[in-house]
Amino acid sequence: MDNLIYLDNAATTRVSEEVLNEMLPFFRETYSNPSAVYRFAGESKKAVDHARKRAAKLIGADVEEIYFTSGGSESDNWALKAVAEAYSFKGKHIITSKIEHHAVLHTCGYLEKQGYDVTYLDVDETGKISVEDLKAAIRPNTILISVMAANNEIGTIEPISEIGKIAHEKGVLFHTDAVQAYGHIPIQVDGMGIDLLSASGHKFGGPKGTGILYIRKGIKIRSFIHGGAQERNRRAGTLNVPGIVGFGKAAQIAGESMKERTENEIILREHLIERVLAEIPYVRLNGHRTDRLPNNVNFCFRFIEGESLLILLDQLGVCASSGSACTSGSLDPSHVLLAIGLPHEIAHGSLRITLSEENTLEEVGFVADELKKIVERLRNMSPLYEDFLKKQK
Repeated sequence: MDNLIYLDNAATTRVSEEVLNEMLPFFRETYSNPSAVYRFAGESKKAVDHARKRAAKLIGADVEEIYFTSGGSESDNWALKAVAEAYSFKGKHIITSKIEHHAVLHTCGYLEKQGYDVTYLDVDETGKISVEDLKAAIRPNTILISVMAANNEIGTIEPISEIGKIAHEKGVLFHTDAVQAYGHIPIQVDGMGIDLLSASGHKFGGPKGTGILYIRKGIKIRSFIHGGAQERNRRAGTLNVPGIVGFGKAAQIAGESMKERTENEIILREHLIERVLAEIPYVRLNGHRTDRLPNNVNFCFRFIEGESLLILLDQLGVCASSGSACTSGSLDPSHVLLAIGLPHEIAHGSLRITLSEENTLEEVGFVADELKKIVERLRNMSPLYEDFLKKQK
């Protein structure tokens, strides 16, 4: 589309040209199955091994600790269900937070039906869990803590290193859903005490349908998908070689460009936040003011519906969202915004803007200008806003 301003990079990102070019030969030229024994298959296997090294390097993991999956949802399901099964002899208590992605929350709900007990930690008004609450929630039968590295809606970065330290002191495994964080902020699994980590390729310039689960050496969990002996007998299914190659290349680029890229994203983020907060009344920034993803902005505009905002922005060629793309068909307010204490009527007026290295200051300025007009237009049609103004007189 011409004149498109894409500001929904938490939903998905454009596959970079470098990534695509590295993937293409594995569709028609080096198309062999890496599990075969002939020399032609060796080229595909070599490419998978190289991608695994790149994926591991980005988080300071060993190559043998990286397992390729179809994406973040599979990785989350595998981590939670397999740990629950393998460690049920020790206990059946799991700790997570109320603002996790539904890939974690719904999996926890499934495990509750299987007889597991799940504690859902509250978060503060910025979306952070309390490490004191976490300590208090741990029991002798706790087997797993699963807390996301950074929230997909409001961008808040959780105290991962502190969580990892507490988990290890108590002999509890720690899983983090790093789908929004991998490739965007520095992560070192050893230094942060992470035992399992989920990531997804399409969130940082890689292809859709690709992901990883990092499993620390020594953690005994079984396969999630049964069948062949791929991924060292832990994840069955013919390997998606082009996708895996793309994931690896995107991970390499993300690591090499992270410092400069995130510095530029923060400049754009701060410009947008400062303008909107200064120029539009009755607006709230959601998430932590500083401990947030470099590319994430999330506002709530009082007296209007987020869906109306999105439609009018779309008419201008601006792509944004009102929350997680995975729940965009839902009419319910975001569970994340409710968890940070917002009432339903304010949570309904949310707008999430997530930037990339392709966005410019001019685009951000244009969006700020248009948001002022759109919000004013929608409020002028709102009986809630009219009643509010009358009460102010």
